[in-house]
Amino acid sequence: MIYLDHAATSPVRREVLEAMTPFLTTEFGNPSSAHAAGERARAALTSARHRVARHLGARAGDIVFTSGGTESNNLAVKGIAVAALAGRGLRHVVTTAVEHSSVLESVAALERIHGIEASVLPVDRHGLVDPAEVDRAIRDDTSLVSVQYANNEVGTVQDIDEIRAVCAARAVPLHLDAVQAAGWLPLARRTTTADRGDTSRFRPSSAAAAESRRRYALADAVSLSGHKIGAPKGTGVLMVRQRIPLEPLLHGGGQERGRRSGTESVAGAVAMAAALDLAEAERTESAARIARVRDEFVQDVLGVVPAARLTGHPTQRLAHIASFTIEGINGEAVLTDLERRGVLASSGSACSAASEDASHVLLALGSDEDEARTAIRFSLSARSDDLDDVARALAAAAHANLPARGR
Repeated sequence: MIYLDHAATSPVRREVLEAMTPFLTTEFGNPSSAHAAGERARAALTSARHRVARHLGARAGDIVFTSGGTESNNLAVKGIAVAALAGRGLRHVVTTAVEHSSVLESVAALERIHGIEASVLPVDRHGLVDPAEVDRAIRDDTSLVSVQYANNEVGTVQDIDEIRAVCAARAVPLHLDAVQAAGWLPLARRTTTADRGDTSRFRPSSAAAAESRRRYALADAVSLSGHKIGAPKGTGVLMVRQRIPLEPLLHGGGQERGRRSGTESVAGAVAMAAALDLAEAERTESAARIARVRDEFVQDVLGVVPAARLTGHPTQRLAHIASFTIEGINGEAVLTDLERRGVLASSGSACSAASEDASHVLLALGSDEDEARTAIRFSLSARSDDLDDVARALAAAAHANLPARGR
């Protein structure tokens, strides 16, 4: 089998499994316990927190370990909005029409349960939201802007620098769903001393040079999921600045600085840190190489499947996602045919694969429901290589599933 559904999930990396195994076996202590076994577990948890924070340009106290991207998104959206409603009476949030269902359903819950109003912004035909529209949508009572860094179905990457600047100017917290971006896009920004307006006292010493290239967080809150980058399912992170009030989803013993109660998964936290270490070490080289493979694959598909249309932004997109609609075919039937031919792909988000509804992302990009149901998404790994056979398999599967008059 050729597995090309890495946007849905990726295999656990050997190095990650080796790093977490002791905390599933011999080092089983509860990090809240005062004895030696608990202290060792607590030390491992603290180390993992610091490693994750470094990759996100954050403080260790900003890191909340979660069960995955869905929980991280729920905690960010609901937690920030409900705390702002209770503390300051803010009753409005802003998001976009192409967000993951965990964000859109969280926003819907805020509207339904708490009476919070939401502005769900449209996108253009490539899936980009206009930062000027974000600016216009922000109100005096806006508590949060939540935007996906990069889309999980079509791969479009948002202009987060401009969106962050808008939110900063309006003093509104920005949450980024970076679940699909991890391993492919920078998870922190670098700001030079000159950028901070501190040139008068700058000296080119090694210490000053290191300080001048420090990492800074991409946003006020950032969501990650471990199983997209080689950690097990059930692992995730929410980075949220400590200064931002956050109402927890889970109440209890006060773990994670009171933001997520419950005994921590030490093994999961260690796995998350190990996976991020590997992903960040390899990211620049892998993204450049796989982008070239993806571009060749896209051209091959468009050449051998005349009815195929690339979805998402043609250039401002994730390196590993190539998604198409193919006029006249049934996407699910083609996927079944592809699996018979040895290729595993998907029709879009794995979280909504069982639904018969057309993709809300493609509908937001302007596709009608019939076209949206023809979607095929291929998502590569950092170890993908020649995909000529896949392009030919797609051509054969599409042809086999065209209505008789369309062949």
